Amino acid sequence: MTNMWNSTAVGVLALVGGLTLSTSVAAQDVTLRSSDGTVNMSGAFVEFSDNTYVIATALGELRVSASRVNCEGAACPDLGGGDASVTIGGSDTVGLGLMPLLLEGYSGSIGAAADILNTGNGDDILAELIGDEGFGEELGSILVSSTTSGDGFAQLLDQQVEVGMSSRRIRPEEARALRDSGAGNMVSPTQEHIIAVDSLVLVTNPANPIDKLTTEQVRQIYTGQISNWSQVGGPNVPITVITRANGSGTRAVFEDRIFGDDTPSLTSNAVIASTNSEASQIVNADEGAISYVGYAFQRGANALTLVNECGIETTPDAFSARTEEYALQRRLYLYSREDTITEEASEFLDFATSEAADSVIGKAGFIGFAVDRREQALESDRARALLDPNADSYEAGFMRQMLSQMVNYDRLSTTFRFRTGSAQLDERGRIDKDRLMKYLETQPAGTELLVVGFTDSVGQFDGNLGLSQQRAAQVANELLSTSGGQLANISIDSVGYGEIAPSGCNSSEEGRRINRRVEIWIKAPV
Repeated sequence: MTNMWNSTAVGVLALVGGLTLSTSVAAQDVTLRSSDGTVNMSGAFVEFSDNTYVIATALGELRVSASRVNCEGAACPDLGGGDASVTIGGSDTVGLGLMPLLLEGYSGSIGAAADILNTGNGDDILAELIGDEGFGEELGSILVSSTTSGDGFAQLLDQQVEVGMSSRRIRPEEARALRDSGAGNMVSPTQEHIIAVDSLVLVTNPANPIDKLTTEQVRQIYTGQISNWSQVGGPNVPITVITRANGSGTRAVFEDRIFGDDTPSLTSNAVIASTNSEASQIVNADEGAISYVGYAFQRGANALTLVNECGIETTPDAFSARTEEYALQRRLYLYSREDTITEEASEFLDFATSEAADSVIGKAGFIGFAVDRREQALESDRARALLDPNADSYEAGFMRQMLSQMVNYDRLSTTFRFRTGSAQLDERGRIDKDRLMKYLETQPAGTELLVVGFTDSVGQFDGNLGLSQQRAAQVANELLSTSGGQLANISIDSVGYGEIAPSGCNSSEEGRRINRRVEIWIKAPV
């Protein structure tokens, strides 16, 4: 049995929806509850077999797959997990949102089936891997404990887990502490594994007509300066601010993107949600609520467009997340120690970072590294910005040149980024290059590729123009040199446009990081 509802449970849930079913309270009573709140059943415990709970309720005996619910109550069976072959801990965004399907995908890649069940210990899940697609011997098990990113690094430090999950990059002090404990270089490609990209989506109740907010308005809402939706053009409804606990990687990314280096003083009325699922539940139940959740946890809530300080609007879609141009995008990570990693854990990490994992990452509602393609039309926001009548006359010439080229090409989501003043790709560059090469191998002969460089606005315009051209040429040369002749039927050229057409605000380090990029444009043969 894999991580699916059995047919009986599906029928039951279709009948009861989100209702709470209960019988008279007794010592043997248990409650079966899903982490997203959609299932909440109480009844007398009957048995646990074939990865399925059986409980007696007013509707008779109900069978519910253990893959989707926690069992609460003294009569709940102990499902173990203490002797798991691989232990993983950390971010609930990764653990609850992504891991169940990633574990299923991994088991399939090794010809096994995964029996995935909730252990009854918080949000822990245990995947038992059975060989021969479920008909063979048990190959081992993987235990996943979902709390916060900070917990994941602490558990790695104490060697409680082999793999740490995080919805933010490791902090320097965390990396130093792990290095000093013998864990190795935590930001090396062999220990820092980027598995997906994600957008933190600002969500409101579906009844709320507000569809966009500026970052300044978001700051004022979260600090209590704006306390009613009427202050931002909405209904006369008090705002309920939802946030996450300290230590949450989701909260850390949100506050970094919205408040920058300033330490926010959140409104005293803020509600603390323990998980992304709980945050979205509160928003959907409260007309005045606002929260931030991972891309996969919107659950019907109203997703907002963000407008930054420079007036650039970004929408939380897959393309803007893959290009890392959405204001609240982030990377999702798995980390491992150098000194304690086992062969079983290494094999799982190899799958999680492979192209084979992209489909299950997308199925889970997250965003993998597959290559998207988008038309660059004259009606786009970027095209309108390049026609700015107030632009410096010297720079305007390059803007018009870029526009005349841009409309003849589609843009690919693959976007390479650089450190300040450097022509060295950042830590995601290798992954993007591998995915891009495989995509280009499928394109017809005569396809034209234009590698287009950009910079932030630090320094002189002409110096930035030269640096952008250098970066674009470097990427073009790397594509050619590593292609092994497989791109012989594709023409590759490069150009740089310096600091024009920014995707982020150059007033912040994050905005400057977004702007230090090389884009890939593509044109089909005529």
